[in-house]
Amino acid sequence: MEPDALGLRLKAYEGRAAAVAGVGKDPVNEPMIRHWCEAMGDTNPAYEGPDAVAPPTMLQAWTMGGLSGHTGRSDAFDELLGLLDDAGYTSVVATDCEQEYARPLRPGDEITFDAVIESVSERKTTKLGTGHFVTTRMDVRAGGELAGTHRFRILKYAPARRKPKQPREQAEPRSRRPRPVVNRDNAGFWEGVERHRLLIQRCTGCRELRFPWLPGCNGCGCLEWDTVEASGEGTVYSYVVMHHPPFPAFTESDHAAHAAGPHAAGPYAVGLIELAEGVRIVSNVIGVPYDKVRIGMPVRLQFVRYDEELVLPVFRAGETGGGGS
Repeated sequence: MEPDALGLRLKAYEGRAAAVAGVGKDPVNEPMIRHWCEAMGDTNPAYEGPDAVAPPTMLQAWTMGGLSGHTGRSDAFDELLGLLDDAGYTSVVATDCEQEYARPLRPGDEITFDAVIESVSERKTTKLGTGHFVTTRMDVRAGGELAGTHRFRILKYAPARRKPKQPREQAEPRSRRPRPVVNRDNAGFWEGVERHRLLIQRCTGCRELRFPWLPGCNGCGCLEWDTVEASGEGTVYSYVVMHHPPFPAFTESDHAAHAAGPHAAGPYAVGLIELAEGVRIVSNVIGVPYDKVRIGMPVRLQFVRYDEELVLPVFRAGETGGGGS
């Protein structure tokens, strides 16, 4: 089938139903809300008590079919995925989702939903491979009233061919560390890191400090905030030692005081650091061998530049005073 002909067939599915008259397997209920909040570490009091509401981000959870699936899924959606499979786009990855909230959901609400195939993109080439983005939009209702909209996007693709491994003498330059995911909610944090400042969000409503950065306060729900610069003092609250699989971008020389060389890959410690301000951050612990890191060990913030683009905050054990860089 010619690509243009395939594209026309795919476009014909836009606007067709992906699910019709779907029914949530359970009404909105307190146990699921509690489990969600515990898993997410969300202590907002609005989600507890006799007047509790469900966290808005649980919107999709009430529509999920579990291992047994859902009735109401349309033939059109399965046909679309089958058409992509037949064209060689057999791999799939979820890329993003967007949610809009129209009203809060409360325990006892009965959930119904409909979904539509909103768009099928032209053929796109990504690092994963070449394929088509498929976007569906689900309208979620409680008692017949619109509660929210969930827009979900996947990429159906043919995996890119991997380059043959080069001989050692022709090997590519040393791998770079993965880049942090920067978005509108945490961009201010990474801008601070670039300037060698570790910034903590502070709610302007209840003055509570929070980390990692979030769009709103878990305590009072306020959306307004400012920042406090961390002093740099902290202690190891918990830690793990990474052994396998070895990753070339993380070398022993980055993490241990007794480095075996600039390219000597080895175990390294990742700590949950409790800052003097009371919040906690995950980062590498350097300055001592990985097997000497201990809970309660005092550490001090240090900024390390790993390449021309990447600066990261790490914590050096056995030093006090002075931020360093």
